Amino acid sequence: MLTVLSFVVALAVLIAVHEYGHYRVAVACGVKVLKFSIGFGKTLYRWQPPNQKYGQNTEFVLGAIPLGGFVKMLDEREGVVAADERHLAFNTQPLRSRAAIVAAGPAANLLLAVLLYAMVSWMGVDEPRAILASPTVGSIAEAAGLRGGEQVTAAAMDGDALAPVRSFEDMRWMLTQAALGGHDVRLALQNDTAHTVEVLLPLHGLQTKEVDTTVFRKIGIVGPWTQPVIGEVMADSVARKVGLQAGDVVLTVGKIVVVDAQQLRELIRENLPQVWRLRRGMQELSVEVTPEPKLDNGVTVGRIGAYVGAPPAMVLVRYGPLEGVWKGAVRTWEVSVLTLRMMGKMVIGEASLKNLSGPLSIAEYAGKSASLGLTSYLIFLALISVSLGVLNLLPLPVLDGGHLMYYLWEGLTGQGVSDRWMERLSRVGVAMLLLMMSIAMYNDLTRLFS
Repeated sequence: MLTVLSFVVALAVLIAVHEYGHYRVAVACGVKVLKFSIGFGKTLYRWQPPNQKYGQNTEFVLGAIPLGGFVKMLDEREGVVAADERHLAFNTQPLRSRAAIVAAGPAANLLLAVLLYAMVSWMGVDEPRAILASPTVGSIAEAAGLRGGEQVTAAAMDGDALAPVRSFEDMRWMLTQAALGGHDVRLALQNDTAHTVEVLLPLHGLQTKEVDTTVFRKIGIVGPWTQPVIGEVMADSVARKVGLQAGDVVLTVGKIVVVDAQQLRELIRENLPQVWRLRRGMQELSVEVTPEPKLDNGVTVGRIGAYVGAPPAMVLVRYGPLEGVWKGAVRTWEVSVLTLRMMGKMVIGEASLKNLSGPLSIAEYAGKSASLGLTSYLIFLALISVSLGVLNLLPLPVLDGGHLMYYLWEGLTGQGVSDRWMERLSRVGVAMLLLMMSIAMYNDLTRLFS
């Protein structure tokens, strides 16, 4: 129920904001708006404000199917317009007004994302401290000299100036951008002696199409530092059979001293029988553990059937009023650029089409984020709002970006696109959108049943 409710609320908010952008700028430009609708199908609610701006008599409608919306404006191409109202028709407006009205929808979604990210910054988010776990064996981080336990205080890509790192998520976001863009990353680290050193992570050679767990394992930074403690133990698991209990602290595996949970997970993945020395309360004991082999992305790795690692040390990341707005604008820009980059890579085949998500995945993420609290749900709304804004700016004939493409042609040539060409281009646009939707739905079903 929470998943459905959070999904419907997300759609309603994002669609309402998008359409309100079109509506508000249309009214400001003197265009008569006939109907403002959120949703399609059977009308659930209809409202017509008695006192509207001169020339306006807009009907506000709530439809039964919340999968879209529209703003219907007076237009000679869609019906007969009285002579005394011709100056209120959309098609009679100057080019700059028509372009502003069309661009206002995506712009409203991007502004909403700025506000949502700013709200999250003002409220504050508990995030893991930027303390590094042990790097994976043979990784870039290990080759750079990282050993685990270092705290990252600042980071930068290529030759940029070092920027403060407030949390592990800050650093993870920078690594994601760097991996996709082929940039190196410099980290300023502070160790137990309080000395600060700089380390270079050469990520330009990764040449990755998508950033997932495999890529982060190559980089060597998979998660924040956590204590090597056993958490929940599954029934009928290897951990249960050998007597491991929640709260056991692992001291050694074989002859190797275990310094954190990441190192312990790597030792388990090696799928070798070893004697573990544990601390349980005030006593120490030894058990022999033989991990169970499991396939992970085509590779056989060991599993013990227990959660490994204590919760990481957390820090409250919060920004002031102006700093929060700036942070929201920067994050919106970064997510927009990353979204466009990923779309471009998918078009030229450098990124997998599996990155496309449809309504089922979005609904699932909506439910999960809502269950985690208000801040997580706001971040989810901001991310989807950015995606909606960027998607609508793509130069596809049936989207806002397609209409802006027509207006660019009109501005360059002095002539509008003919009705015949607009019909042809619209068919191509509809076909491309249907293809994208089909791929997204296929990905959703594959994830659901895999």
